[in-house]
Amino acid sequence: MQIDKSQIIEFLKSRGDQDKARQADSEMPEQVDTDKDAGLLEQYGLDPKDLMDNLGGGGGLGGVLS
Repeated sequence: MQIDKSQIIEFLKSRGDQDKARQADSEMPEQVDTDKDAGLLEQYGLDPKDLMDNLGGGGGLGGVLS
């Protein structure tokens, strides 16, 4: 599943991870593939399944792209 980088950055900021959000902004592609980029997500303490649940669960930031 594809997720826009800006959603991931906002999610990190919402958790209080400002430093990780800045680093992710400079290192992540504009569209993050939860399968292909799972290792990159894990570097930021993000589990791809949890991220999809949080961003695509109808609440929070929403707007997960397919």
